[in-house]
Amino acid sequence: MGYFPGYDHLPHKEWVDSTPPPDNVKDVPEVGATSAVLTSASFALGAHCQKYNDDFMACKSENDDPAHCLQEGARVTRCSIDLMTKLREKCRTELTKHWNCLELNNHELFYCRQEEAPLNQCIFQNFGYKKEIPGAPKDEVPVFEKKSRYFGNARYTF
Repeated sequence: MGYFPGYDHLPHKEWVDSTPPPDNVKDVPEVGATSAVLTSASFALGAHCQKYNDDFMACKSENDDPAHCLQEGARVTRCSIDLMTKLREKCRTELTKHWNCLELNNHELFYCRQEEAPLNQCIFQNFGYKKEIPGAPKDEVPVFEKKSRYFGNARYTF
């Protein structure tokens, strides 16, 4: 591990928790997606895994012990892996274009509305999910459907 100025207060070794999971929790693979990919798929993940997410959040509100909700968390992870596999099969090109745009634009969604529209269409057609933004006014066009999606072209300026 190299020297990083300004980080002298941190230990100079990797932080690895060697504690094995409890016996009652099966090993669950990682989702294997970056934050840009998860952001691109976020509304579909919310719709696809809502039941498991609600169970997990209810469990977390019951008990502050992290080990208490490992099984619910594993279900959320398995559901996320299931959706990501289906998205790669049916919407790979659209998903890739959108998450690449997010990566290039510091995860600013408003710069990537042009790439978001085909991804939304693919998800709507193949999965039947609806994209609803909580708290958005019902009488206005949703932000992801507006014709003028961003002001100016700040892409690729760095």
